[in-house]
Amino acid sequence: MSTNVVSISYQTLVSSPSSLQTSIEEAFGSHPQALGIILVKDLPHAYPAYRERLLKLAYKFAHLDENVREKYADPESIYSYGWSHGKEIMNGRPDTLKGSYYANPVVDVPKVGPAVKAEYRPFYGDNVWPDKNETSVEGFEEAFKNLGRFVFDVGCQLATACQPFVSKYLTDASLSLPQLISTSQTTKARLLHYFPPSDDSPIAEDEPIDSWCGFHKDNSLLTGLCSAIFLREELGKEPVTVPSPSPTSGLYIRTRGGDLTKVLIPPDCLAFQTGEALELVTAGKLRATPHCVRVGQTQGEAKISRETFALFMQPDTHQRISESDTFGSFSKKVLEEHYQEARLM
Repeated sequence: MSTNVVSISYQTLVSSPSSLQTSIEEAFGSHPQALGIILVKDLPHAYPAYRERLLKLAYKFAHLDENVREKYADPESIYSYGWSHGKEIMNGRPDTLKGSYYANPVVDVPKVGPAVKAEYRPFYGDNVWPDKNETSVEGFEEAFKNLGRFVFDVGCQLATACQPFVSKYLTDASLSLPQLISTSQTTKARLLHYFPPSDDSPIAEDEPIDSWCGFHKDNSLLTGLCSAIFLREELGKEPVTVPSPSPTSGLYIRTRGGDLTKVLIPPDCLAFQTGEALELVTAGKLRATPHCVRVGQTQGEAKISRETFALFMQPDTHQRISESDTFGSFSKKVLEEHYQEARLM
C-alpha cells in the first residue's frame, strides 16, 4: 500500500511556521494513519547539487579497496564514526548488505570534558575523514558537511515549527525541541551505500519486506532523510543513475495503526521522521514509527546499488528523556542490541 505523505513548503516553514500546526499534527500525531514523517518541498536551489555530489561519493567510497576503506573505520567508537561494514547486527546477523560512513557534520570535535567523552565515545568521538588526496573521493569531507549542515538547518527550522505541537505532550514542560537539537554535540549523519544483491543470493519473488534494511526505529528526536538514488554499475566506467529497479524497492513505514505503507521521497524534497527519543520525552504520546528498506527484484543482470543519507538530530547524553533514562543510557542499550562490541563497554 502507498499513500500520500504530508508535505510543507520550505518558504512557509521559514516565514510562517505557526501556520503549519495542522500539517504537523497530521504527520506526527497519534491517530492511526499517522506515518511519523513529513516532507519539506521548495528547498533552496543548493540542495540538488549537494545531494547528488555526496550520494555519488557514497558509491565511490564503497568501491575503494577494502584495505583503504578500513583505514577510515573507528573501532574505539563502536564504528560510530568513519566507515562501517558488516559490524552492525540486523535481523540477528551481521549486516553486510549496506556500508555506512558516519560523521557529525556540525561539530568536528565535540566540546565536552574528557570523562564524558571517554564514557560516551560513540556520541562524542572526533570525526574521521578520508585523506584529502584519497583517489576518487576527493572533496568527501566538504560534500558531507555541505549536505549535512543543509539538512541540519532545515531540521532546526522544523523543530521550531513543531514546538507548539510537541509542547502539549512533553513530560517536562521546560524542554525546547529546537534548543535540544540546535545546541547538541551529538548530531550524527549516516551516508549509506546499499550493495546490489549478490549472484549467490538472488532476490526471490517472495523476498522479505525488510530485505535491504531490517525493521527498526531511529533513536533520535528527529531524523532528516534524503531521497535515495540508484546507480547501475558500468564496468570500467562511471556509474549511471537509473530509476528504482523495482516498483517494490524502497522505504516502508508502519503507521501508528499498524498498516505497512511504501513511502516515496521526491528527489527535490527532504523528509523528517520522529525518533524514539521524541517518543520517550512525550511518554509515548508521539511514537516513533518502525521502518525498513526493501530491495525489490531487478530485471536482468544489472548491478544496481542504492545511495542515501540520514541525519540524526538528538540531544546530548546527559539529557533526561524518561524517568529511567538519559539519552546516553538509552542509546547505550540500543548500541548493545546492534553491536557486540558495545556489550563490553
